[in-house]
Amino acid sequence: MTFHGWQPEALDFYQGLEADNSKSYWAARKALYEEAVHAPMAELLDRLEDEFGPGKIFRPNRDVRFSADKSPYKTHIGAFLEAGGYVQLSADGLACGNGMYQLAADQLSRYRAAVAEDLSGAELERVIARVRKAGPTVVGRDPLKTAPRGVAKDHPRIELLRNKGLIAWQEWEPADWLGSPAAADRITAFLRASQPLKDWLDGHVGPSELPPR
Repeated sequence: MTFHGWQPEALDFYQGLEADNSKSYWAARKALYEEAVHAPMAELLDRLEDEFGPGKIFRPNRDVRFSADKSPYKTHIGAFLEAGGYVQLSADGLACGNGMYQLAADQLSRYRAAVAEDLSGAELERVIARVRKAGPTVVGRDPLKTAPRGVAKDHPRIELLRNKGLIAWQEWEPADWLGSPAAADRITAFLRASQPLKDWLDGHVGPSELPPR
């Protein structure tokens, strides 16, 4: 499969879905979703597979069981790559992420220990500076309002220690290049630029060893 980018119809689809998030809207435009939204994402994953591993596209349906918002559909299409990385398209444009979005309890313990330790913590600071210089931002998820238990409030890396997740992130507004193979080039550049952060997290945090919930 050859990736040609996403045409304006893909963004129009999500603009309409934001205005009318209903099963009737979806049913009337399912063929448009498959052709203009889903098919290009599948083509993109096929193009990226050799370098970043196989990918998987998330379901378009929202899990509304425990949510006050009962809107049935996500207003974006998202996919993740086996080697790390996340790609998202919405009416707002293209976005990419890489890192560890939500740390399990055992991961969080290892993360904070590595951040607190002088050598590995200083290494993470250098990695973050390197990633940011290349273009992506690096952001923490769900930070605590104060220091974690047992950590001094004046620790030199207290901002990093408060986080419950850490990712590189980059967004692009809609532009002509989105409808061309150049979109894949931007995603590839992001994934390469953010890889040092993923490598640090893999090396110092790793996967959760807790049983599935």
